[in-house]
Amino acid sequence: MAEVALVLVLVFAVLLVMNVPVAVAIGVASLAAVFANGGMVAPEVIVADRMVGGVGSFALLAIPFFVLSGILMGRGGMARRLIDFAAALVGRFPGGLAYVNTLTCMLFGSISGSATAAVSSIGGFMIPEMTRMGYNREFSVAVTTTAATTGLIIPPSNIMIVYSVACGTVSIAAIFIAGVLPGILLGLCIMAVCVFYAVRNGYRGGEKVPFRQVLVTFRRAFLSLFLMVVIIGGILGGVFTATEAAAVAVAYSLILSVVVYREVKLRDLPGILRQTGITTAVVMFLIGVSSAMSWIMTISNIPQTISSALVAISQNPVVLLIIINVLLLLVGTFMDMTPAVLIFTPIFLPVVRELGMSDIQFGIMIIANLCIGLCTPPVGSCLFIGCGIGETSISRVTRPMLPFFAAMLAALLLITFVPWFSMWLPGVAGLLK
Repeated sequence: MAEVALVLVLVFAVLLVMNVPVAVAIGVASLAAVFANGGMVAPEVIVADRMVGGVGSFALLAIPFFVLSGILMGRGGMARRLIDFAAALVGRFPGGLAYVNTLTCMLFGSISGSATAAVSSIGGFMIPEMTRMGYNREFSVAVTTTAATTGLIIPPSNIMIVYSVACGTVSIAAIFIAGVLPGILLGLCIMAVCVFYAVRNGYRGGEKVPFRQVLVTFRRAFLSLFLMVVIIGGILGGVFTATEAAAVAVAYSLILSVVVYREVKLRDLPGILRQTGITTAVVMFLIGVSSAMSWIMTISNIPQTISSALVAISQNPVVLLIIINVLLLLVGTFMDMTPAVLIFTPIFLPVVRELGMSDIQFGIMIIANLCIGLCTPPVGSCLFIGCGIGETSISRVTRPMLPFFAAMLAALLLITFVPWFSMWLPGVAGLLK
């Protein structure tokens, strides 16, 4: 089966170099590998069948709902209320706007489940405001870009649903609750870098906000924040499944955006639904072609071969986990999170199981790892959006980003080597099998 693996890798690599979209490259490479495998009737039909089967999971129905709720939240006035609440909490400290930016991205990301939505919604206000208040523009972009990724670890998160489907042994409820502490850890590491910049550059804080004003901003943001309680509480309490929770999130955010906050008009809904359909189609196509590639890799014993090769390199768990993380970091620089999770979960999961790592902890590790790729070229979507909003270039943002990369790597190492961060809450919630 070596020739199948060679064809798969070469075709995929050549297409990427030719700047072919990743999803198309995965699909064509999978089809070429099936042809190279030989002995199969109608290989193109087999690939199409695997693609359809890949998106045929009930759990994946949650994705379009969460996408729709995230868009509604981004346009529904929730970002402004969360910014005011975060400013009341931490805005008075030196470098306060950087903490406000980070905390707001964490809060918004946790209710929208989208890093790009957090960059667009929060960055659209915070980057110009930080620049106006004397903060370095590139530093402001770096803060927003990295902090936005916390929303992919703090639930709800579409990529967690994808991992649950790819893994097959982890419930969505378990991976959701497991991401809470690692997401907070990542946010705190980013804030630590903000402290360093604030001290070095003499960034001042805002005026101290009276406790009464904190309560006022909390009251205005309460309905937005309460969505997290509804989703996580409902899933853990057995009130509804993760898919049903996504539908509840849509109904909740629709009422909040259209009726309560009145930021979204009825005439805006067709455009929002169209955007949701386009985003969902892209995600589902990625899932479909990635499922086909995972299938051809499985029947060709590629995951087992890679696992054996890794174990042959070293028997030391620390060394193997570092190698896996380095490989995933490289993958994240050129591949979107969804196909990366679907393709590399079956490859690396057997290895980490042999090392004694839980499937839940590995899920948080791979997601935290690939989040870094969202902030790096050439495929870093958060980085490109942040630079666009900040009206600056990637080359100018690179230097301020380096300490934030170090912070994200520090959080990744803690998630990798300290199981408590990922496993404590699922254990408390009774979600460990």
